[in-house]
Amino acid sequence: MPQAKFIKTAILPKDYPVIRNEGGDILPEVAVAGRSNVGKSSLLNHLFHTKHLVKTSSTPGKTQALNFFTLDDRWAFADLPGYGYAQVSQEVKKQWGPMVKAYLEKRESLKLILFLLDIRRVPNADDLQFLDWVVHHQKAMILVLTKVDKVKRNERQVNTKKILEALGAGNIHYVYYSAVENQGRRELFAMIKDALKDEEDVAQG
Repeated sequence: MPQAKFIKTAILPKDYPVIRNEGGDILPEVAVAGRSNVGKSSLLNHLFHTKHLVKTSSTPGKTQALNFFTLDDRWAFADLPGYGYAQVSQEVKKQWGPMVKAYLEKRESLKLILFLLDIRRVPNADDLQFLDWVVHHQKAMILVLTKVDKVKRNERQVNTKKILEALGAGNIHYVYYSAVENQGRRELFAMIKDALKDEEDVAQG
C-alpha cells in the first residue's frame, strides 16, 4: 500500500518546503494542475490510495495555495490551485497567475507536470495559457483526461481528438483517468516513472 504524507501548504516561494528522502536527497516533484473542478484532489487521493488526505471541495476555486505531499519517500507532489472559476473574486484571480508562475520558475525540484483536462470540455483560454507557461519553462508534461466515466467509450476518441487539436499538440503523452471507475492509476504511475527517469537521464547528461 502506498504511503502518502501531507507536508505543507505554501503560497510564496520562500515558504516552499525542501523535500528530501531518508537518504537526504531532494525528491523529484510532480505538479498537478488544471482548471477548477477538473478533479485534481480526487485524482491525488486515488493515486495515493487515501480518502481524505487531499481535501476535496464542493466549491470550485477554493484551493488557493500550493499543497505539498510525498509518496513512498520517493516522489514529491504539489497540488496547484485550480484556475478559471468564474465566481472567484478578481483579487484571487490576480493572485493565481503570479503564484503559479513563481512556482514554475523557481521550483528546481519540479520535474514533471500532470496537466488535467475534463474530457467533456474543449480547452479554454486559461488552459492554453497554462500550456504556454509549461512549454516556455520546458517542463515535462503528461496530459490526464479526467472524468472519462462521464462519457461513452466512442465519445472518448472524438473528444480526445478535439482536445489535442485545440492544444495544437498532437504528440502529447496522455492517459484516460477515472477515480470513480478505478481507471488510469496503473498507467499514470508507469508514465510518471518513465518521465522522471528520462528527466534524471537528461540531468546526468
